[in-house]
Amino acid sequence: MILHVDNPVVEVHDLTVSYDRKPVLWGVDLTLPAGSLVGVIGPNGAGKSTLIKAIMDLLPASSGYVRIFDEPIKQVRNRISYVPQRESVDWDFPASVFDVVLMGRYGNLGLFNRPRKADKDAAMQALEKVGMQSFANRQISQLSGGQQQRVFLARALAQNADIYFMDEPFAGVDIATETAIIELLRTMRAQGKTVIVVHHDLQSAGEYFDWTVLLNMRLVASGPTEQVLTQELLEQTYGGKLTVLSKVGDLLRKQEFPTRERKS
Repeated sequence: MILHVDNPVVEVHDLTVSYDRKPVLWGVDLTLPAGSLVGVIGPNGAGKSTLIKAIMDLLPASSGYVRIFDEPIKQVRNRISYVPQRESVDWDFPASVFDVVLMGRYGNLGLFNRPRKADKDAAMQALEKVGMQSFANRQISQLSGGQQQRVFLARALAQNADIYFMDEPFAGVDIATETAIIELLRTMRAQGKTVIVVHHDLQSAGEYFDWTVLLNMRLVASGPTEQVLTQELLEQTYGGKLTVLSKVGDLLRKQEFPTRERKS
């Protein structure tokens, strides 16, 4: 089940990515609607992180192409923000929380310009949105995992992008932080932002996302979550090996999916 949308914010056509000539992502063709909260779901090694990195041109594609806002990525890079996996960051780097968030403004400054008062205000407002303003002067190495994730999210918010790519933003955080993050993402969606999230927890996917991409090296499905998270498509994605599939199936039968009015 692969649904293509009119006027997509992201278009991916026949995208293949290889490591050492071995394909890790094969022939992906999808479109994503604007103003959606999108979950990219699949087993370990399915190519989820590879997909969003290739869309952002952080990894070279072996074939295919990507367009965002109907433009090549290089033309709209300032409208895109990226939150990488927390484990990929050197948290021992000597920088304060405020310094890290202010980095989100550098793309708008130019090469030799110093941050303005408006940039510093935007950074502090972003910290306030994630509840970290009181930690502004603390070194990032002194933060907990959940606090570090909030700081990286604040850096992305400070950029004021139109599309946000997030790689496992809920990994390793406590319940309070996860709840705060998903509420913020919903607010961003309500403001017309598009948020694309690599996610591993099937049981929360139906609650969190209104559009879901199922991936296992190849694209299995892409569409509204209530149409994609079916027993059949999940078995195609995971090979029917996970016991959690039965729990997700119970949710499907109870139709416990959130709904929101979708723009025509």
